[in-house]
Amino acid sequence: MFTLDEKLARIRAGKYTRADFIIADAKDGDMGPSMTATGPKRARDGSFTRHHTRPEFLQNIRAIIDQAIVDIMLVSASNLEALHEAGAFRNSAVKPAIRANDTTDIWVMRGAGYSKLPSRPFRSANLARVMHGGLEANPNATVTGTDLGLYSITFNNDLDRDYASLEAFSAFREDAARNGFKYFLEVFNPNVGTGIDPEQLPFYVNDCMMRCLAGVTKADRPQFLKIPFNGAKALDELASYDPSVIVGILGGGAGTTRDCFELLNQGEKYGARVALFGRKINLAEDPLAMVSFMREVAGGNIAPAEAVKAYHASLAKNGIKPLRDLASDNEITEKVLKGA
Repeated sequence: MFTLDEKLARIRAGKYTRADFIIADAKDGDMGPSMTATGPKRARDGSFTRHHTRPEFLQNIRAIIDQAIVDIMLVSASNLEALHEAGAFRNSAVKPAIRANDTTDIWVMRGAGYSKLPSRPFRSANLARVMHGGLEANPNATVTGTDLGLYSITFNNDLDRDYASLEAFSAFREDAARNGFKYFLEVFNPNVGTGIDPEQLPFYVNDCMMRCLAGVTKADRPQFLKIPFNGAKALDELASYDPSVIVGILGGGAGTTRDCFELLNQGEKYGARVALFGRKINLAEDPLAMVSFMREVAGGNIAPAEAVKAYHASLAKNGIKPLRDLASDNEITEKVLKGA
């Protein structure tokens, strides 16, 4: 039994406690920045040497899986295959998931300009291949890969582009239904100018999220949502709108350690029940320690400011030089977190 299934069941039954907060490690960056997404390989003095190779990245993913604190490990289809071949998920309660689509606005490779243009839908992964290795849908086949993935959409207040994205989302849902594949839905903030008042933008995103699901019946709905934290008011509105919809937040940029813990704390306070953090884990000096303290903050066992102090104490104990001094690392730098 995966911890994800147990927690989702309790949340849906109205029995949520902070111990049920779901944490996902988003190690799917090779579907976005590509080679640099493996993260920096640092010396113990904190200096950057090079980016991790793919084998090193896979080993780092295995370490998080073996730690058994996160509930979901989100990776690319190719890395899922490699991890299964290495037995990484054998007897693990961590649920594997794949990025099921890779829209053009996440193609942010070095020198690329795709993300400066309105998002266009694109999908690399074949669901049948991911689930059981075949080419055709077979809901009765034993799942040897995974039956869970992330699908993302970026709305830009652009009729033609948004229409194409909605058509692609509809086709994905049909494919998922044929395969018996489950998904969670991510809606990014617009990646280009929209002409929408910045104060209204969080609510435009909320409306887009729920509007694109209004015509979707329960059988084809996502397991949960993933959305940027656009402030307490916007998150509370979304989480309160429909109790049957579980809302999650994405991590965004690396920020300070306080930013990471503050986002978790505020997200949970205003209705999020899932956190899907990538760079905030991958770029940490000690990802395993970061995940451990994330769980403590999400569970309400330690306040964000105290968690930063404890994290620095852990770094010192293990002889790891922090990227920032304690005072700087305990500052909230993300504007949206300061207004809550």
